[in-house]
Amino acid sequence: MARRPSRSTELPDSLREAVERTVDATLGSAGRSRDAAQSALDDMVQSVDELRRGAEERIAKRRRSMTEAIEGRRPASLDDIRELKNELRAIARRLDAIEERLPAKRKTSAQRKAPSKRTTAKRTTSKRSS
Repeated sequence: MARRPSRSTELPDSLREAVERTVDATLGSAGRSRDAAQSALDDMVQSVDELRRGAEERIAKRRRSMTEAIEGRRPASLDDIRELKNELRAIARRLDAIEERLPAKRKTSAQRKAPSKRTTAKRTTSKRSS
């Protein structure tokens, strides 16, 4: 506790010292409070930033999956059909080229033994006329 001033001139000096100590204590406390508040605010901003980045990543991921799902269910466009037609034509040309390189088809033994209906009809007709 502050000592009692013995003279009237000491009163202003002691009062000034008390006021200075109070101001210093208040400023120090305010500085610590300001630092604590700034630290808490920085932590909060960092947390909000992390939440925002996470949300943006999840939104982008869902957007990609929705786009893929829609693309898979969407009917073929005119360009898609043209592309498929071109691919089929190319496959047909390749198949024709392969078939041309193959040797001529031979009759199998089953085909040689089984007479066709026309041949049988001609034979019966020729037998009748004799």
